[in-house]
Amino acid sequence: MISDVVEFEFAGEVWEWRGPAPYHFISVPEDLCDEVREAGELVSYGWGMVPVTLRIGGTEWTTSLWPKDGGYVVPLKDKVRRAETVELGDVVTVSMEIQLRL
Repeated sequence: MISDVVEFEFAGEVWEWRGPAPYHFISVPEDLCDEVREAGELVSYGWGMVPVTLRIGGTEWTTSLWPKDGGYVVPLKDKVRRAETVELGDVVTVSMEIQLRL
């Protein structure tokens, strides 16, 4: 099996979903979603979720992009927000890697 990595970097505003368990997200820009979707076809494990490694500032973590309204959103853990002093409404730069399994 050959592995490769697809890398993206984008800026986005932190927003909150106020459901039963409030959570913070950053939307992947629309112009990157087709490339993410294409890479995701090789690694998605169900429901359109795409496993990624993310970095904001000096904090790196793994999670999965969630499909939403034809695009994707980055779930932003409270641990990451605290470490990088990120607040609701802040615009942050996100580095993202998708590890492909070819």
